[in-house]
Amino acid sequence: MNRRAPIALVTVLALALAGCQSAPSSAPEPTGDGHGAIAGATELAEPALHLTSVTPAGEVHHLDLLDETSESLGEIAPPTSLETDGRFLYAGRDGGVGIVDSGVWTWNHVDHFHYYEAPAALLGDLTGDGEPTVVASDLGAGVHFDGGEAVLLDLDALKKGRLEERFRLDVPAGAGMVVPLPTGALVTDADGLRHVDATGAELETVPCTEPAGSITTNVGVVVGCADGAVLAVTDADGTTFERIPYPAGAEDRAVSFAAREGRPTVAGATGGSAFWLLDTRERTWTRIDAGEPLARVVAVDDADQHIVALTATGEALVLDGETGKPLARTEPLVAASLADAALAPGVTLQIDANRTYLNGPAEDALFEIDHVDSARIARTFDADAPAFVAETGR
Repeated sequence: MNRRAPIALVTVLALALAGCQSAPSSAPEPTGDGHGAIAGATELAEPALHLTSVTPAGEVHHLDLLDETSESLGEIAPPTSLETDGRFLYAGRDGGVGIVDSGVWTWNHVDHFHYYEAPAALLGDLTGDGEPTVVASDLGAGVHFDGGEAVLLDLDALKKGRLEERFRLDVPAGAGMVVPLPTGALVTDADGLRHVDATGAELETVPCTEPAGSITTNVGVVVGCADGAVLAVTDADGTTFERIPYPAGAEDRAVSFAAREGRPTVAGATGGSAFWLLDTRERTWTRIDAGEPLARVVAVDDADQHIVALTATGEALVLDGETGKPLARTEPLVAASLADAALAPGVTLQIDANRTYLNGPAEDALFEIDHVDSARIARTFDADAPAFVAETGR
């Protein structure tokens, strides 16, 4: 059944990847034995699944996907971009990044999960020179301002409601990234990538021509390069960097990456009809041409290797990730949003194991799509111009 419910939005959650014996840097500090209560949070029996959205004017709304209730979390400065690590929202604009704590997250203990909810909060602004590019994961958040500043945020402080910096470096003006690692970060510069520690001190240079796009998988941290990718793998002995080159004869490259959280295989968009699948476990690339222009592409990386894409005409398209064969598609859902140059950059696909969520700011709607059931529209929620959206609580 297709249901249409009032929406509002925001609040993101954090998926903290953790083992029972060693909690990751992104995991909240437990007050008990690591399996019990967390200060200021309530443990739930099931994940608090939400959609968090932000309007063009900066109004933040939070929609509970379980009971379909919604609330307003307040207002931030009008954003031009949004990134999330699953708990915190980073809303970028010229000169700053507004940061929101969604207050909901899942704690992964490998063989079982714990689900938490705490009060949501608007944490304030990180200011800088120029337009920001944010790279966020359960490892932290790095912000590169194109006026020439590189910032690594203190994730532990954010979890305590404080906005603090681990470092702020002067870097060449122009496009770039600060990519968090388990310790320290990778900072782009004219020579490729600089591996720095948590204070910003340089450790080594990592070759990477024209770095663009990054994603964290359950294997390591990926940074896209003109001729392939750098994979940063961290273990007890430290961080090592591996190069994964494109196959011989490759004529295009991935400029951004997207996947279901925590999976090893990710999709790399090229800006055209083709995309790359990068298997970080096998260290291999596979190129697939969808045969039509794509606006977005995301790897589900489930048992059937589904790929979900958004066509340039606003249809959600499900592909077989092994053959590239189209399996299902919707009618045009967000054609008006993609046709609007101001709205199109914020239209995204949010993927979990069972559902895809798509925002239509011009359509004033959020769509829940069952990508394993012939792209069936499971629910449609009324929404006030959801210019940006994130699924939270999983």
